[in-house]
Amino acid sequence: MFVYADNAATTSVSKTALEAMLPYLTQNYGNPSSLYSFGQKAQEALQQARETVARCLNADPREIYFTSGGSEADNQAIVSAARLGARKGKKHLISTKFEHHAVLHTLKKLEKEGFEVTLLDVHEDGVVRLEDLEAAIREDTALVTVMFANNEIGTVQPIAEIGALCREKKIPFHCDAVQAAGHMPIDVKAMNIDMLAISGHKFHAPKGVGALYARKGMVLSNIIEGGAQERGKRAGTENVAGIVAMAAALEESCAHMEENTAKIIPMRDKLFAELSKIPHSKINGSLEKHVPGTVNMCFEGIEGESLLLMLDDAGICASSGSACTSGSLDPSHVLLAIGLPHEVAHGSLRLSIGEYNTMEEIDHIIETVPKVVSYLRGMSPVWDELQKGQRQHLI
Repeated sequence: MFVYADNAATTSVSKTALEAMLPYLTQNYGNPSSLYSFGQKAQEALQQARETVARCLNADPREIYFTSGGSEADNQAIVSAARLGARKGKKHLISTKFEHHAVLHTLKKLEKEGFEVTLLDVHEDGVVRLEDLEAAIREDTALVTVMFANNEIGTVQPIAEIGALCREKKIPFHCDAVQAAGHMPIDVKAMNIDMLAISGHKFHAPKGVGALYARKGMVLSNIIEGGAQERGKRAGTENVAGIVAMAAALEESCAHMEENTAKIIPMRDKLFAELSKIPHSKINGSLEKHVPGTVNMCFEGIEGESLLLMLDDAGICASSGSACTSGSLDPSHVLLAIGLPHEVAHGSLRLSIGEYNTMEEIDHIIETVPKVVSYLRGMSPVWDELQKGQRQHLI
């Protein structure tokens, strides 16, 4: 049996998205910047997609800028807020220790340019405390950036409360919502979000297309120079087919969110319940504040890379963390941020399921993972030492 359980890394393109994009690859392939009617058909498609994405986020279409994905949108939002703050003498930025590297690496770059960055603790449950944020805010704070849902452990942050605090303090609030869009309700107005990033391939659109929401009045800095596309804020001929597909996929995901969630959560909970029966295993992050489909666990005495390879042999696609850093042998910065020691963090497994998965596939995972963990422990000198009492169990 083949089981795709890595939907947090990417999703398949839905039939709806594929059918929406095909005409803009084969028939209506004009450049939307062209003045003739053939090009203007593409421009009309862009506008319709902008309106659809805006509607799904409760934004104004003029607040939506199409990008190549979530990483670009994160970069532009953070750099824009930083530059705007610097012009006002504000060079302090606040984020969390377990953000996606699109955020953390941008902040690190800005540190080299003279900005000061405060990274908030996310505690053992993987949730930011509002009082920690309030204590970190200063007179010179130019931006707060906190992700909606963590890409590795699936914990959801108190976004509406953070937005309300930032609005009260008159500080721009950016949110990386890549793992939440299409899976959880997002209302940028009600949540007081000033800038927000999404990426199409996380909700059944193609890779290479995303969007940045920027509230009216937010001054965006260009990070790509060239033409005047996206109202002069993002140069480059628009990926019309991808954008149309993303809008269709997001609309479909939002329309079916309740029924998808109702299907996914029982599968997720069964994984948690059964896999947690494996001795010396640990569920990572709060289960109360959680996206529907992400399961993240650690198994003591094994290496995550070996676990993934053996699961692959059994037809199961999984991850040990973010797909963007899967080539790294270092333990996940997310798991270290919630306080796990290196030895435990190395034995992590992320399973992320979606509405296309079935309970039969979940049963296959439940049957396979304990066998693989047992096999790997049987050949692990670390596990042998743990069993003999020469090392102390950490889980």
